[in-house]
Amino acid sequence: MARKKTQGEQLLEQRKSGRFSKKNSAYFDYSLLAVIILLTCFGLIMLYSTSSYTAQMSQGDDMFFFKKQAIISTGCIIFAIVISHIDYHSLERFIFPLYFLAAVLMILVRTPLGVTANGARRWLQIGPVQFQPAEVSKIAVIVLLSYLIISMGRNVKTLKGCFVLGAWGGVQALLAYVCTDNLSTAIIIFAITAGLIFVAYPDMKPFIIGFLIGAVLIIILVLYLTSMSDSGGSFRVRRIQVWLHPENFAKDDGYQTLQALYAIGSGGLFGRGLGNSIQKLGSVPEAHNDMIFSIICEELGIFGGVFVLVLFGYLLYRLFFIAQNAPDMFGALLVSGIFIHIALQVILNIAVVVNLLPNTGVTLPFISYGGTSILFLMSEMGLALSVSRKIKIEKTEVLL
Repeated sequence: MARKKTQGEQLLEQRKSGRFSKKNSAYFDYSLLAVIILLTCFGLIMLYSTSSYTAQMSQGDDMFFFKKQAIISTGCIIFAIVISHIDYHSLERFIFPLYFLAAVLMILVRTPLGVTANGARRWLQIGPVQFQPAEVSKIAVIVLLSYLIISMGRNVKTLKGCFVLGAWGGVQALLAYVCTDNLSTAIIIFAITAGLIFVAYPDMKPFIIGFLIGAVLIIILVLYLTSMSDSGGSFRVRRIQVWLHPENFAKDDGYQTLQALYAIGSGGLFGRGLGNSIQKLGSVPEAHNDMIFSIICEELGIFGGVFVLVLFGYLLYRLFFIAQNAPDMFGALLVSGIFIHIALQVILNIAVVVNLLPNTGVTLPFISYGGTSILFLMSEMGLALSVSRKIKIEKTEVLL
């Protein structure tokens, strides 16, 4: 009596006989969209908890900041989904206009259109709209460098090609520093440029040498500033001194840093409970902006802080997945640039809050209060989702 064939043996015979059909199905990264929505909703909850006291005292409405951010965030999520339906290759015709527009907008900050807030002149007021033009520059640099790397072909693998790419990114970084006096944004733009060049350039030696030289220069600078007793009027030198010895500036420049550290320390493992922060009651200035992570740790403890990091880690993982499986190099580079930008902002913000770096004024993506930030972050997410739509998943079907 013949042995009955197993299902695996039947499939193997069908494969040998060619009775299989391979089909490409469209893909959309719903996981990325889900984590974006989750981060935004979590950010809104923490924003209300963090800003309710300040809003009540300054605006007479404890939901003032929450309502504004909720409306903007909802609109921006819809905007990102709309962008995801547009072919990202259509950006190619707007690349250079976008780049030069970003440069012009930053220059306009030095004109009467520029607006000063919290002692910094970094905003533009055009009619009823107020925004930071430096945010436009980040997207412009990501898109332009991705396009140039593709256009340069093999020339990108030469030092001359890397210099050309660095010059295009360096101009925007220089404008961000000179026109908006925003060193942190200039550093982010420069790092995005270096990151994309690193992706395109095959030789790691120049990057290793550059990193070592930069590390040595930073150490020398820190040692020099440590030995200084007078800041000489430079607020950046003073910021570094505050970073090194915040307790010596507890009554002025180091106040915010120390209060944020007190908030984190008092939170313990599981925190005081949602809404029960003490430091948000005026002790931590601008708690709903750059320092919101300290209130998260106070109310939700180390557990809450780790939860935020896990969410961002998963977001970056989805971006990495899309970049790795993008249908072409242009899409892969676009998403790689977005990956670098998000990772940098998260690292810089949290490092500042826990005093690993001097205060830079970088917001925590999707969580800190700010309409300009959420608008351009969602624009980048829309581009990443647009790239994900072009990924083709191969499915094998058995023909019966």
